[in-house]
Amino acid sequence: MTKNKKTLVLGATTKPEKYAFKAITMLVDKGHSVLALGQNAGEVAGVKIQTKAIPIKNIDTVTLYLNPARQRDYYNYIVEAKPKRVIFNPGTENPELYQLLKLNDIKVEIACTLVLLTTNQY
Repeated sequence: MTKNKKTLVLGATTKPEKYAFKAITMLVDKGHSVLALGQNAGEVAGVKIQTKAIPIKNIDTVTLYLNPARQRDYYNYIVEAKPKRVIFNPGTENPELYQLLKLNDIKVEIACTLVLLTTNQY
């Protein structure tokens, strides 16, 4: 069992065909504690989806499922959460946010959370 990495899924959804949904499910299956933030409230794999940015502490990873335009609303939120890293899943690549994170000593990882989990590289 890997070390529990407290993860915030940003762009969470209750739609099973979406990658954010699959990521929450797989993170929970692999024993990570998961926080989820999305547009609509709901629950995935026992994780409640919050619709308002709740204060978070001791976060290891933020994994993004929002396009760059939608990420802007969360720049300060992500930086203030001080995660060790932010994973930019395919379609979320955002050089503007990379710069901001690097200035705040937050690791930028351009990867797919599902692949990282499947290959035990999470």
